[in-house]
Amino acid sequence: MLDRMTEHQALSDRDRAVLAMEQRSWPGPGAKERVIREQLGISPVRYYQLLNALLDDERALAHDPVTVNRLRRVRDAKRSRR
Repeated sequence: MLDRMTEHQALSDRDRAVLAMEQRSWPGPGAKERVIREQLGISPVRYYQLLNALLDDERALAHDPVTVNRLRRVRDAKRSRR
């Protein structure tokens, strides 16, 4: 099994940037999507695909448990409303 430090290193720079983006608050509609395009160079759709995959990745949980657990709760709540 990988130790905790190795697990953190296993996340790509982009994965860490996606998680960091979720720690920020956003001033209004469209601001987050603009920053996703400008800073990460990907579409918002791709961003949310990557984010959703990260929520199921134990390396992401080890890297940022507060953010990942919060987003998992939000995702689970949305799924239960369907």
